[in-house]
Amino acid sequence: MSTYPDEGEARTAMVRFAASLFQRGYAVGTAGNISVRLEDGYLITPTNSSLGFLDPARLSRLDAAFRPVAGDPPSKEVFMHRAFYETRPEAGAVVHLHSTMATAVAALEGVDPLAPIPPITPYFVMRIGRRLPLLPYFAPGDPAMGAAIAEAARGARAVLLANHGPVVSGKTLADAVAAAEELEEAAKLFLLLRGSAYRTLGVAEIAELERRFGG
Repeated sequence: MSTYPDEGEARTAMVRFAASLFQRGYAVGTAGNISVRLEDGYLITPTNSSLGFLDPARLSRLDAAFRPVAGDPPSKEVFMHRAFYETRPEAGAVVHLHSTMATAVAALEGVDPLAPIPPITPYFVMRIGRRLPLLPYFAPGDPAMGAAIAEAARGARAVLLANHGPVVSGKTLADAVAAAEELEEAAKLFLLLRGSAYRTLGVAEIAELERRFGG
């Protein structure tokens, strides 16, 4: 179900959130893409567009089968977004970034592929969940990435792509953006703490967060 019955409102929100991410350094150049679910299709940022300088009238409009029907040509990574929408019916938006700290973790050797960022804070669990799979490397635009994301999304609201960056879903665009921001901060904490003894949340503490805030 779309959280934006008014398409004009959805376009305005996408441009506003994208510009905020760009201005704060979560996306650089033409990296990253954002989408929202509409009542009868999807909006996604165009290919080779900067999140800091989007035109709401030129956002790519897709039909319910993810076929372009209006606007500029869509991001070449539509399949990332489609994987979440088709696997997680509650997903109303998807955010893909190349944010520095999360991408740094995605390039580390020896991290746990099932939990590359440990549950250090309750906010990570509340916004990302207990699962954040690290997927193997795929070249940008490789459609095989879509199948890998869809499989991982059955049990996770977000994934890390090796040497690439995070892809995060949310019930609303605000939720997805907040989760992407929290993931970046969690990655920063993890990198700051590497080499030191640190505490992670325990199983019972995570279960309590999931009970109170949803899992």
